[in-house]
Amino acid sequence: MRKWGFLGGAIAAEVTGTLAMRASQDNPVWLIVVAVGYFTAFFMLTKVLRAGVPVGVAYGIWGAMGTALIAAIAAVIFDDPFTTPIVVGIAMIIAGVLMVELGSHPKADAPP
Repeated sequence: MRKWGFLGGAIAAEVTGTLAMRASQDNPVWLIVVAVGYFTAFFMLTKVLRAGVPVGVAYGIWGAMGTALIAAIAAVIFDDPFTTPIVVGIAMIIAGVLMVELGSHPKADAPP
């Protein structure tokens, strides 16, 4: 269960860093938050991989959740567009990550 906590922390840190990067366009002091956010995200993602989560699954969930959260939060905070094609694209990314997750489990042997 701890590995999923690390993954959630990695996602939160990456989302924070990316939103801070957008905010740094108006005030460069936000670049400190960008650096801390990305360092923390990669540090925690390393913990997830060391805990045994396959890299394709961890990176896929991290990327998909980050993309979805950043798009939604940036629409609220920065008035970025959040259109139907964006929502469909995010749904497709999540579907792809689910396929990677399902494919990462070894096939159970069928009983004779």
